[in-house]
Amino acid sequence: MLAERIQREENLPEYQKAGSDGKLTEEQPTDIELHTLRRISGKVPWTAYTVALVELCERFSYYGTTAVFVNFIQQPLPAGSTTGAGFENQSGALGMGQRASTGLTTFNAFWAYVMPLFGAYMADEYWGRYKTIMVAIAVAIVGHIILILSAIPSIITHPTNSITCFSIGLVIMGIGVGGFKSNISPLIAEQYKQVTLQVKTLPSGERVILDPTLTVSRIYMYFYMMINIGALCGSVGMVYAEKYVGFWLSYTLPTLLFLFCPMIMYLCRNKYEKSPPTGSVTTKSMKIWGMAMRGRWSINPVTTYHNMHADDFWERVKPSNIPAAERPDWMTFDDEWVDQVRRGFYACKVFLWYPLYWLAYNQMTNNLTSQAATMELHGIPNDILSNLNPLSLIIFIPIVDQWVYPALRKAKINFTPLKRITMGFMMGTLAMIWACVTQYYIYQKNPCGDHANKCKDRPAPINVWVQTGAYILIAFSEIFASITGLEYAFTKAPRNMRSLVTAVFLFMSAISSALGQALVTLAEDPLLIWNYGVVAVIAFLGGIAFWMQNKRIDKEEDVLNMLPQSDFHGRVKEMDLNDPHS
Repeated sequence: MLAERIQREENLPEYQKAGSDGKLTEEQPTDIELHTLRRISGKVPWTAYTVALVELCERFSYYGTTAVFVNFIQQPLPAGSTTGAGFENQSGALGMGQRASTGLTTFNAFWAYVMPLFGAYMADEYWGRYKTIMVAIAVAIVGHIILILSAIPSIITHPTNSITCFSIGLVIMGIGVGGFKSNISPLIAEQYKQVTLQVKTLPSGERVILDPTLTVSRIYMYFYMMINIGALCGSVGMVYAEKYVGFWLSYTLPTLLFLFCPMIMYLCRNKYEKSPPTGSVTTKSMKIWGMAMRGRWSINPVTTYHNMHADDFWERVKPSNIPAAERPDWMTFDDEWVDQVRRGFYACKVFLWYPLYWLAYNQMTNNLTSQAATMELHGIPNDILSNLNPLSLIIFIPIVDQWVYPALRKAKINFTPLKRITMGFMMGTLAMIWACVTQYYIYQKNPCGDHANKCKDRPAPINVWVQTGAYILIAFSEIFASITGLEYAFTKAPRNMRSLVTAVFLFMSAISSALGQALVTLAEDPLLIWNYGVVAVIAFLGGIAFWMQNKRIDKEEDVLNMLPQSDFHGRVKEMDLNDPHS
């Protein structure tokens, strides 16, 4: 038995020869097993499903509300209407035009993805994820109520008052949405507690590797599916509420469903795996990086880049490599935490390319809705077509999870997260090419030529369902890029910085929205072909550059996932060490 144990330890890869307690774990796979055994995911805990239900309600409220923003801002109030309902005609309220609607919806996307940084900071440093989520929900409810007020008959008939009220509600809701988003994503994955690879024998006798990263990937796949169930139901329902009742109902119903979020969270409060706030870990991580950069700066940026990627960049700032007398007071962590911070920085570097991907995705929330209004709708509201995206995700996520990914693993094709993200860029590019070609034919066939938005009563003789291809391609791009991004943020971040790294991932969407403002001048006739074409080229080049920069990290995927766990927990641990009664 001892000889077998020694032989097994010799076959382990270097990063796996001992756990954080210095002992060999019998279930850990050897180096040979890592490359030969099939990998499977573990069982998803029931608490994760309750978090997913909370996310469904929140996304119903968010997408149900924002689905009608374009018409609310862009289209004028129908003659004689006090609610904005268009019935068989076009619904509208403020009549501010496409450029204004694109600008405000882009701002909303920017704001909602900036605020996760604040929410993550409060969670990691002071409140913890659970409390931060509850506070964010309360703030978002206030924003929703103000949006309802902007659409009631006595206010919607006065555009100046309505837009003022609408803008205030938009800002407040964005604060709540941001605080919610950066914390609900790590919370659901934290319900699964296994962190290391384990060898398991199935009832069939087959030996497999139980891979926690595959379980986290599956959790995020179905988390994202719940997002899109909420988005689909909210968007479809509220578009018809807008069309046949009015905007006030489109803002009220999502708010009512949103009230279920705090109820579910409260009922399950004692069942959730929670992460307490850990104090100054963000500051310490930046101090580590600053110390590692000493002597690495150069006037030549290429030299600086190579110095930052030197093999000893992180090694020399590990506490074990610094004499105790020379360590700064803030260095209260261990070597393992430095490795995890390094991995977290890798993730943030990966995310830096995402704004170019989100440029393509964001076309779905504004310009594709406006494009639909210039085509033959056959009684379908122009803003209903965007729901093909969540519908596609609901259909294809289980197919990809149950058949596509397992088939690739069975065929020994290692479709790593970074390869998936690259594929997401390419799918986004194809979606924009589809939209570009569609726009070309709209200009060719519309009675008003390349000023199609001026001929709302005489649309181009093209069935609006032609847009289906663009929405399906965007959906596949999300499966590969967006879901994998959430997974990558969770699995690569230090456990006491998961909200922050997730917020950095979400913040890339805000940067994309800011970049999108530069393209607003292309978001009107006769420049819409250029709009989609430019975005397609940007997404394609971004995908190529993304892979070229990160292919080296891709080769380290297993090594990064199997880093030993750190004993450093931030302020919580330090309080325990300094005060036995804390």
